[in-house]
Amino acid sequence: MRRKFGPLSILEYILLILLAALFIFPMLWMVVSAMKPEADVYNNLSSFKAFLPSFNPANWFKTYQEVVQRFSIATYLLNSVFYGVTFAFCSIIVNSLAGFAFAKINFRGKKLIFGILLALLIVPMETVLIPQFTIVNSLGLVNTRLAVILPGIASAFNIYLFRNFFIAIPEEIIESAKLDGASILKIFFSIMLPMSKPAIATVGVLSFIGSWNDYIWPLMVLTDRSKFSMQVAITTINTTQPVYINQVMAVLTISTIPLIIVYIVAQKYILQGLGGSGTGIK
Repeated sequence: MRRKFGPLSILEYILLILLAALFIFPMLWMVVSAMKPEADVYNNLSSFKAFLPSFNPANWFKTYQEVVQRFSIATYLLNSVFYGVTFAFCSIIVNSLAGFAFAKINFRGKKLIFGILLALLIVPMETVLIPQFTIVNSLGLVNTRLAVILPGIASAFNIYLFRNFFIAIPEEIIESAKLDGASILKIFFSIMLPMSKPAIATVGVLSFIGSWNDYIWPLMVLTDRSKFSMQVAITTINTTQPVYINQVMAVLTISTIPLIIVYIVAQKYILQGLGGSGTGIK
């Protein structure tokens, strides 16, 4: 059935275009500002020319060359990739195991513990930063890569997401596997995880993005610049004299590209995961 195209549809498309422009224009200005000399960035800010790159193609990648020569961008980028990938992988394993326990294993106090877990969703992350830092410091992990990754692996939201997917898998499948002699871990890794690909993709992508964008925690626990992530490095670059706005925009563009690639690749599974569908059951 074809959708009727009337005044309401026109209004809907206009609002969607305006909303898209609200998010696209700042990003567009960021990208084109990195493709201009420093003096041209502030020119024509009140006209559409502010969203056009330099008319000299030789200037388009010159800023990137300059910023790479001044700062260890490759090191910061590799650090962020390492933190993001490791954090995403550990988040999938830890949260899926917890979600499986809450969904398919009966143990004393399960409902009470799960209720407390849900209550943690309303606790702001900022309120636990100081106690979390105290614990990490007492363990001697300050200024280590493990300090960046370890504290945030377990997530109440991710556990809840995995639990919902695992609950949708019929008990008959698990009982059949037990009759065949499968252990609980074999059931989990051979049956449950393969059936929850949308949840894995959702948790993996959200964890990667969260790790990539995290600024406060890495700034608190790291002092060695060689271990800085891109977000912490951006602040360093933005305060190292002389500050060139086109170079700052170039670094911001570089830090944004991996997130766009990850989202484009996994957007199908993210929608299925957040929609609570796609357990893999046919």
